[in-house]
Amino acid sequence: MHKAIQQGVNASVSHIEVDSDDEGQRLDNFLTRRFPNVPKSRLYKAIRSGEVRVNKGRTNAKYKIAAGDVLRIPPLVSVVQGAKVADDISRVSHYWLNAVRDSILYEDDDFFILNKPSGLAVHGGSGLKYGLIEVLRQLRPEAKRLELVHRLDRDTSGCIMIAKKGSALRQLHAALRERRVTKRYQALVFGKWPRSVRFVEAPLHKVALSSGERVVRVSEQGQASRTEFSVLNRYPGATLVEAIPVTGRTHQIRVHAAHQGHCLLGDDKYAHPDAAGLAGALGLSRLFLHAASLSLMAPSGKRLEIHAPMGQTLLEVLARCVDRI
Repeated sequence: MHKAIQQGVNASVSHIEVDSDDEGQRLDNFLTRRFPNVPKSRLYKAIRSGEVRVNKGRTNAKYKIAAGDVLRIPPLVSVVQGAKVADDISRVSHYWLNAVRDSILYEDDDFFILNKPSGLAVHGGSGLKYGLIEVLRQLRPEAKRLELVHRLDRDTSGCIMIAKKGSALRQLHAALRERRVTKRYQALVFGKWPRSVRFVEAPLHKVALSSGERVVRVSEQGQASRTEFSVLNRYPGATLVEAIPVTGRTHQIRVHAAHQGHCLLGDDKYAHPDAAGLAGALGLSRLFLHAASLSLMAPSGKRLEIHAPMGQTLLEVLARCVDRI
Protein backbone atom coordinates (compact mmCIF):
# COMPACT_ATOMS: atom_id res chain seq x y z
CA MET A 1 0.00 0.00 0.00
CA HIS A 2 1.13 3.57 -0.64
CA LYS A 3 1.66 5.51 2.56
CA ALA A 4 1.33 9.06 3.81
CA ILE A 5 4.79 10.08 4.99
CA GLN A 6 4.27 13.60 6.27
CA GLN A 7 1.94 16.57 6.45
CA GLY A 8 2.76 19.94 4.95
CA VAL A 9 2.32 23.32 6.62
CA ASN A 10 -1.33 23.20 5.51
CA ALA A 11 -2.80 20.23 7.37
CA SER A 12 -4.91 19.43 4.32
CA VAL A 13 -1.85 18.92 2.14
CA SER A 14 -0.56 15.35 2.21
CA HIS A 15 2.49 13.58 0.85
CA ILE A 16 2.20 10.02 -0.40
CA GLU A 17 5.06 7.67 -1.21
CA VAL A 18 4.37 5.35 -4.15
CA ASP A 19 4.99 1.66 -3.55
CA SER A 20 5.86 -1.09 -6.02
CA ASP A 21 2.23 -2.16 -6.51
CA ASP A 22 1.29 1.27 -7.84
CA GLU A 23 4.32 2.03 -10.00
CA GLY A 24 3.83 2.14 -13.74
CA GLN A 25 0.44 3.86 -13.55
CA ARG A 26 -0.19 7.22 -15.15
CA LEU A 27 -0.47 9.96 -12.56
CA ASP A 28 -4.02 10.87 -13.62
CA ASN A 29 -5.18 7.25 -13.35
CA PHE A 30 -3.65 6.92 -9.88
CA LEU A 31 -5.40 10.08 -8.68
CA THR A 32 -8.72 9.10 -10.25
CA ARG A 33 -8.71 5.80 -8.39
CA ARG A 34 -7.42 7.34 -5.17
CA PHE A 35 -10.05 10.15 -5.19
CA PRO A 36 -13.16 8.69 -6.93
CA ASN A 37 -15.48 11.43 -5.59
CA VAL A 38 -13.40 14.32 -6.93
CA PRO A 39 -14.38 15.56 -10.41
CA LYS A 40 -11.75 14.70 -12.98
CA SER A 41 -11.67 18.33 -14.08
CA ARG A 42 -10.46 19.25 -10.58
CA LEU A 43 -7.77 16.56 -10.64
CA TYR A 44 -6.45 17.63 -14.03
CA LYS A 45 -6.45 21.29 -12.97
CA ALA A 46 -4.43 20.37 -9.86
CA ILE A 47 -1.85 18.61 -12.04
CA ARG A 48 -1.64 21.41 -14.63
CA SER A 49 -1.36 24.15 -12.02
CA GLY A 50 1.41 22.37 -10.10
CA GLU A 51 -0.70 21.81 -6.99
CA VAL A 52 0.08 18.14 -7.46
CA ARG A 53 3.83 17.60 -7.50
CA VAL A 54 6.08 14.58 -7.86
CA ASN A 55 9.36 14.64 -5.95
CA LYS A 56 8.79 18.39 -5.39
CA GLY A 57 8.60 19.08 -9.12
CA ARG A 58 5.79 19.78 -11.58
CA THR A 59 4.81 17.08 -14.04
CA ASN A 60 1.96 16.13 -16.38
CA ALA A 61 -0.98 13.75 -16.28
CA LYS A 62 0.78 11.13 -18.40
CA TYR A 63 3.74 10.79 -16.04
CA LYS A 64 4.26 7.15 -15.02
CA ILE A 65 4.72 7.03 -11.27
CA ALA A 66 7.55 4.89 -9.87
CA ALA A 67 8.16 3.20 -6.55
CA GLY A 68 9.67 5.70 -4.14
CA ASP A 69 8.15 8.77 -5.83
CA VAL A 70 6.72 11.23 -3.32
CA LEU A 71 3.47 12.87 -4.43
CA ARG A 72 2.32 16.18 -2.99
CA ILE A 73 -1.50 16.11 -2.85
CA PRO A 74 -3.35 19.41 -2.28
CA PRO A 75 -6.76 19.68 -0.59
CA LEU A 76 -9.22 17.98 -2.94
CA VAL A 77 -12.73 18.68 -1.70
CA SER A 78 -15.72 17.33 -3.58
CA VAL A 79 -18.85 18.91 -2.08
CA VAL A 80 -21.68 20.62 -3.96
CA GLN A 81 -24.06 22.65 -1.80
CA GLY A 82 -23.59 20.19 1.04
CA ALA A 83 -24.41 17.18 -1.14
CA LYS A 84 -21.90 14.43 -1.70
CA VAL A 85 -20.83 14.21 -5.32
CA ALA A 86 -21.98 10.93 -6.85
CA ASP A 87 -19.10 8.56 -7.43
CA ASP A 88 -18.48 6.34 -10.46
CA ILE A 89 -20.53 3.52 -9.00
CA SER A 90 -23.77 5.50 -8.78
CA ARG A 91 -23.41 6.83 -12.33
CA VAL A 92 -22.96 3.54 -14.19
CA SER A 93 -26.07 2.34 -16.04
CA HIS A 94 -27.43 -1.19 -15.69
CA TYR A 95 -27.18 -1.57 -19.47
CA TRP A 96 -23.39 -1.19 -19.46
CA LEU A 97 -22.98 -3.20 -16.26
CA ASN A 98 -24.73 -6.16 -17.91
CA ALA A 99 -22.96 -5.68 -21.24
CA VAL A 100 -19.49 -5.63 -19.67
CA ARG A 101 -20.28 -8.54 -17.32
CA ASP A 102 -21.24 -10.63 -20.37
CA SER A 103 -18.17 -9.51 -22.35
CA ILE A 104 -15.46 -11.17 -20.21
CA LEU A 105 -13.53 -13.61 -22.42
CA TYR A 106 -10.69 -14.55 -20.06
CA GLU A 107 -9.80 -13.87 -16.44
CA ASP A 108 -7.06 -14.97 -14.05
CA ASP A 109 -5.45 -13.49 -10.95
CA ASP A 110 -3.48 -10.99 -13.04
CA PHE A 111 -5.78 -9.56 -15.70
CA PHE A 112 -8.96 -9.65 -17.76
CA ILE A 113 -9.49 -9.87 -21.50
CA LEU A 114 -12.88 -8.50 -22.54
CA ASN A 115 -14.82 -8.14 -25.78
CA LYS A 116 -15.42 -4.39 -25.39
CA PRO A 117 -18.81 -3.31 -26.71
CA SER A 118 -18.90 -0.57 -29.33
CA GLY A 119 -20.10 2.76 -27.96
CA LEU A 120 -18.34 2.42 -24.60
CA ALA A 121 -15.21 4.52 -24.12
CA VAL A 122 -12.35 2.89 -22.25
CA HIS A 123 -12.53 5.51 -19.48
CA GLY A 124 -14.53 8.58 -18.48
CA GLY A 125 -13.49 12.15 -19.23
CA SER A 126 -14.05 14.74 -21.98
CA GLY A 127 -17.73 14.92 -21.18
CA LEU A 128 -18.16 11.19 -20.49
CA LYS A 129 -19.22 10.30 -16.96
CA TYR A 130 -17.73 6.83 -17.10
CA GLY A 131 -16.12 4.24 -19.34
CA LEU A 132 -15.11 0.59 -19.33
CA ILE A 133 -12.67 0.93 -16.44
CA GLU A 134 -15.29 2.57 -14.19
CA VAL A 135 -17.85 -0.09 -15.07
CA LEU A 136 -15.37 -2.84 -14.15
CA ARG A 137 -14.55 -1.12 -10.88
CA GLN A 138 -18.20 -1.33 -9.94
CA LEU A 139 -18.55 -4.94 -11.05
CA ARG A 140 -15.41 -5.96 -9.14
CA PRO A 141 -15.08 -3.63 -6.13
CA GLU A 142 -12.68 -6.09 -4.50
CA ALA A 143 -10.18 -5.51 -7.35
CA LYS A 144 -8.60 -2.30 -6.11
CA ARG A 145 -5.96 -1.73 -8.79
CA LEU A 146 -7.71 -2.18 -12.14
CA GLU A 147 -5.85 -0.38 -14.95
CA LEU A 148 -6.11 -0.30 -18.74
CA VAL A 149 -3.24 -2.15 -20.42
CA HIS A 150 -3.99 -0.54 -23.79
CA ARG A 151 -6.84 1.33 -25.46
CA LEU A 152 -9.51 0.97 -28.11
CA ASP A 153 -11.47 3.79 -29.70
CA ARG A 154 -14.98 4.26 -28.35
CA ASP A 155 -16.63 2.85 -31.50
CA THR A 156 -14.19 -0.05 -31.85
CA SER A 157 -15.30 -3.37 -30.37
CA GLY A 158 -13.28 -6.41 -29.40
CA CYS A 159 -10.36 -7.64 -27.33
CA ILE A 160 -8.96 -5.36 -24.66
CA MET A 161 -6.79 -6.14 -21.62
CA ILE A 162 -7.31 -4.81 -18.09
CA ALA A 163 -4.64 -5.45 -15.44
CA LYS A 164 -5.64 -6.30 -11.86
CA LYS A 165 -2.33 -5.35 -10.25
CA GLY A 166 0.75 -3.30 -10.89
CA SER A 167 3.10 -6.20 -11.56
CA ALA A 168 0.82 -7.56 -14.28
CA LEU A 169 0.44 -4.09 -15.81
CA ARG A 170 4.22 -3.74 -16.08
CA GLN A 171 4.65 -7.19 -17.62
CA LEU A 172 1.91 -6.63 -20.19
CA HIS A 173 3.25 -3.18 -21.08
CA ALA A 174 6.67 -4.73 -21.63
CA ALA A 175 5.14 -7.41 -23.85
CA LEU A 176 3.43 -4.72 -25.94
CA ARG A 177 6.62 -2.65 -26.25
CA GLU A 178 8.62 -5.69 -27.29
CA ARG A 179 5.93 -6.74 -29.79
CA ARG A 180 5.23 -10.03 -28.06
CA VAL A 181 1.47 -9.43 -28.30
CA THR A 182 -0.28 -10.00 -31.64
CA LYS A 183 -3.50 -8.05 -32.15
CA ARG A 184 -5.69 -9.03 -35.10
CA TYR A 185 -8.48 -6.73 -36.24
CA GLN A 186 -11.24 -7.16 -38.80
CA ALA A 187 -12.32 -4.11 -40.78
CA LEU A 188 -14.71 -3.47 -43.66
CA VAL A 189 -13.03 -1.06 -46.06
CA PHE A 190 -14.33 0.89 -49.01
CA GLY A 191 -13.54 -0.46 -52.46
CA LYS A 192 -11.48 -3.42 -53.64
CA TRP A 193 -8.38 -3.84 -51.51
CA PRO A 194 -5.55 -5.23 -53.69
CA ARG A 195 -4.30 -8.60 -52.47
CA SER A 196 -0.81 -7.49 -53.45
CA VAL A 197 -0.86 -4.75 -50.78
CA ARG A 198 0.24 -6.64 -47.67
CA PHE A 199 1.93 -3.86 -45.72
CA VAL A 200 1.31 -0.14 -45.36
CA GLU A 201 4.22 1.84 -43.95
CA ALA A 202 3.59 5.54 -43.42
CA PRO A 203 4.65 7.80 -40.52
CA LEU A 204 1.76 9.12 -38.42
CA HIS A 205 1.53 12.51 -36.75
CA LYS A 206 -1.17 13.86 -34.39
CA VAL A 207 -2.61 17.21 -35.50
CA ALA A 208 -4.96 19.64 -33.72
CA LEU A 209 -7.50 21.23 -36.09
CA SER A 210 -8.73 24.82 -35.70
CA SER A 211 -11.93 23.38 -34.21
CA GLY A 212 -9.89 21.77 -31.44
CA GLU A 213 -10.50 18.26 -32.77
CA ARG A 214 -7.43 16.02 -32.83
CA VAL A 215 -6.77 13.84 -35.85
CA VAL A 216 -3.88 11.77 -37.17
CA ARG A 217 -2.22 12.48 -40.51
CA VAL A 218 0.43 10.79 -42.61
CA SER A 219 3.43 13.09 -42.27
CA GLU A 220 7.19 12.87 -42.45
CA GLN A 221 7.17 14.57 -39.05
CA GLY A 222 5.33 11.60 -37.57
CA GLN A 223 6.35 8.33 -35.94
CA ALA A 224 7.26 5.32 -38.06
CA SER A 225 4.18 3.10 -38.39
CA ARG A 226 3.51 -0.24 -40.07
CA THR A 227 0.31 -2.28 -40.54
CA GLU A 228 -0.09 -5.70 -42.16
CA PHE A 229 -3.28 -6.23 -44.21
CA SER A 230 -4.80 -9.35 -45.78
CA VAL A 231 -8.07 -9.88 -47.66
CA LEU A 232 -10.69 -12.04 -45.92
CA ASN A 233 -13.67 -11.54 -48.24
CA ARG A 234 -14.89 -9.31 -51.06
CA TYR A 235 -18.29 -7.72 -51.54
CA PRO A 236 -19.70 -5.21 -54.06
CA GLY A 237 -17.94 -1.95 -53.25
CA ALA A 238 -16.22 -3.22 -50.08
CA THR A 239 -13.60 -5.63 -48.75
CA LEU A 240 -13.39 -7.37 -45.38
CA VAL A 241 -9.73 -7.29 -44.34
CA GLU A 242 -7.65 -8.47 -41.43
CA ALA A 243 -5.31 -5.80 -40.07
CA ILE A 244 -2.37 -6.46 -37.76
CA PRO A 245 -0.79 -3.29 -36.36
CA VAL A 246 2.94 -3.98 -36.13
CA THR A 247 3.36 -0.65 -34.35
CA GLY A 248 0.71 0.76 -32.02
CA ARG A 249 -0.10 4.35 -33.03
CA THR A 250 -3.35 6.20 -32.43
CA HIS A 251 -5.90 5.50 -35.22
CA GLN A 252 -3.19 3.57 -37.07
CA ILE A 253 -5.40 1.09 -38.95
CA ARG A 254 -7.94 3.77 -39.86
CA VAL A 255 -5.38 6.22 -41.20
CA HIS A 256 -3.27 3.63 -43.03
CA ALA A 257 -6.35 2.22 -44.75
CA ALA A 258 -7.53 5.70 -45.78
CA HIS A 259 -3.99 6.56 -46.96
CA GLN A 260 -4.11 3.50 -49.20
CA GLY A 261 -7.39 4.77 -50.70
CA HIS A 262 -9.65 2.28 -48.87
CA CYS A 263 -11.00 4.00 -45.74
CA LEU A 264 -12.95 2.05 -43.14
CA LEU A 265 -16.71 2.13 -43.53
CA GLY A 266 -18.46 4.04 -40.78
CA ASP A 267 -15.38 6.17 -40.04
CA ASP A 268 -16.53 9.70 -39.22
CA LYS A 269 -12.99 11.13 -39.22
CA TYR A 270 -11.21 9.70 -42.23
CA ALA A 271 -13.88 8.32 -44.60
CA HIS A 272 -14.41 9.47 -48.20
CA PRO A 273 -17.94 10.84 -48.92
CA ASP A 274 -18.68 7.91 -51.26
CA ALA A 275 -17.79 5.54 -48.43
CA ALA A 276 -20.28 7.32 -46.17
CA GLY A 277 -22.95 6.70 -48.80
CA LEU A 278 -22.18 2.98 -48.93
CA ALA A 279 -22.19 2.74 -45.13
CA GLY A 280 -25.62 4.35 -45.09
CA ALA A 281 -26.92 1.93 -47.73
CA LEU A 282 -25.69 -0.96 -45.59
CA GLY A 283 -27.32 0.43 -42.45
CA LEU A 284 -23.93 0.86 -40.77
CA SER A 285 -24.05 3.49 -38.03
CA ARG A 286 -20.71 2.78 -36.33
CA LEU A 287 -17.09 2.26 -37.25
CA PHE A 288 -16.58 -1.20 -38.77
CA LEU A 289 -13.47 -2.12 -36.80
CA HIS A 290 -13.35 -5.11 -34.47
CA ALA A 291 -10.38 -6.34 -32.41
CA ALA A 292 -10.93 -9.99 -33.25
CA SER A 293 -8.15 -11.71 -31.30
CA LEU A 294 -5.14 -11.41 -29.00
CA SER A 295 -2.18 -13.79 -28.85
CA LEU A 296 0.27 -13.44 -25.98
CA MET A 297 2.08 -15.04 -23.08
CA ALA A 298 0.11 -14.18 -19.92
CA PRO A 299 1.99 -12.91 -16.84
CA SER A 300 1.35 -16.36 -15.34
CA GLY A 301 3.39 -17.94 -18.16
CA LYS A 302 0.34 -19.42 -19.87
CA ARG A 303 0.18 -19.08 -23.65
CA LEU A 304 -3.13 -17.49 -24.70
CA GLU A 305 -4.97 -16.98 -27.97
CA ILE A 306 -8.28 -15.29 -27.25
CA HIS A 307 -10.95 -14.66 -29.89
CA ALA A 308 -13.76 -12.12 -29.57
CA PRO A 309 -16.93 -12.87 -31.55
CA MET A 310 -18.15 -10.06 -33.79
CA GLY A 311 -21.30 -8.34 -32.55
CA GLN A 312 -24.72 -8.70 -34.12
CA THR A 313 -24.67 -5.22 -35.67
CA LEU A 314 -21.56 -5.96 -37.72
CA LEU A 315 -22.74 -9.45 -38.64
CA GLU A 316 -25.96 -7.97 -40.01
CA VAL A 317 -23.95 -5.49 -42.11
CA LEU A 318 -21.93 -8.36 -43.60
CA ALA A 319 -25.17 -10.23 -44.34
CA ARG A 320 -26.41 -7.16 -46.24
CA CYS A 321 -23.10 -7.12 -48.15
CA VAL A 322 -23.76 -10.72 -49.21
CA ASP A 323 -27.29 -9.78 -50.32
CA ARG A 324 -25.78 -7.21 -52.71
CA ILE A 325 -23.78 -9.86 -54.58
